[in-house]
Amino acid sequence: MSDPLDGLAGGTPLEPAEREGLLQTWITFRGELNEAEQTNISAGLAWVHRQARKDILNEGFMRNLHRRLFGDVWAWAGEFRSTPRDLGVEPALIRSEIRLTFDDTRYWIEKQTYQPDEIAVRLHHRLVLIHPFANGNGRTTRLIADLLAERLGREPFTWGPQGLDDIGETRARYIAALKAADDHDIEPLLEFARS
Repeated sequence: MSDPLDGLAGGTPLEPAEREGLLQTWITFRGELNEAEQTNISAGLAWVHRQARKDILNEGFMRNLHRRLFGDVWAWAGEFRSTPRDLGVEPALIRSEIRLTFDDTRYWIEKQTYQPDEIAVRLHHRLVLIHPFANGNGRTTRLIADLLAERLGREPFTWGPQGLDDIGETRARYIAALKAADDHDIEPLLEFARS
């Protein structure tokens, strides 16, 4: 039997202590975990849409959002990871890198450095590179990008034609677009976000 907590292609593998943070003890299969997370995410989205749109470019909002999206499934939801990863900055740098990213984003908005879509996609990419949480980074930071796009007068992104819950071609295109952005080519990620 496969471990239900094994990462999806391109997903973040969990450390043993993080795996112990699973609150839903009835989960034994990946499909059950996906379903529990999706139910929690749906509740988190409802919470987001009830909120007055205050400043979304801050650590407190991001942590609270992650907790709302995953807190019914994971005990560590909303807490920054404390273990190193192959992807992401060292845990001790997470807070400062997030602060710098949000400051840069405010600057891009104020100075109109990029078009609104590009500002939101660059924000998403930078937050994914930081990889602040044990899991759920992509989902959380895509939502933050969507919220920023809306604030900048744009529609939320589609993030691919079939959504990213599928492990097939759409997710592979997303991962490839992130890797291109890692190499300073934002166009594939920008294009993917609106595909």
